[in-house]
Amino acid sequence: MTVSGIAARYAEALADIVTAAGSPLRAQDAVAELVAFEGTIKSSPELYNALTSPAVPNSRKRAVIGRIGDDLQLSKITRNFLFVLIDHSRLPLLPGMLEAFEAVLDERLGFARAEIASPRELNPEQRAALSAALERLTGKRIRMRFRVEESLIGGVVARIGSTIYDGSVRGQLRSLEHRLIAQD
Repeated sequence: MTVSGIAARYAEALADIVTAAGSPLRAQDAVAELVAFEGTIKSSPELYNALTSPAVPNSRKRAVIGRIGDDLQLSKITRNFLFVLIDHSRLPLLPGMLEAFEAVLDERLGFARAEIASPRELNPEQRAALSAALERLTGKRIRMRFRVEESLIGGVVARIGSTIYDGSVRGQLRSLEHRLIAQD
């Protein structure tokens, strides 16, 4: 099984727990807790090395996660998930698991993920208008991730799954060029 396959299995299992009826942990809270934990261990290479080293006993790693959990006020479900990762030497896969977990949650909750590229940061009104337009196009609620791509002249390029919606100036010029060539 590939690393991404392993990460996906753990993500699915956690999603099953947090989306179950009566779960004490909401899905978005689980994501926030895992992001906070990931940020903590990324900020300290020594901590990351200690938590991923086979030379450090799992009991010590669990104690460290317990202390971090206290500081971050992690739920019991998140702590137990992290303990399972430690017990199975899977903590290095946490970034992939987190990404897969968010994707699984989005799918289960009826969201489509959109990667948005624009030549500069979009203001809240532009983001809201873009979200509404993409929701009309796809028929789904949209969860957007933004990035600045300075090579774009203007407009935006949205990617949802394998579909690309090119509203950039360059894309519109290319479309105009194709129409002009087709008229000849």
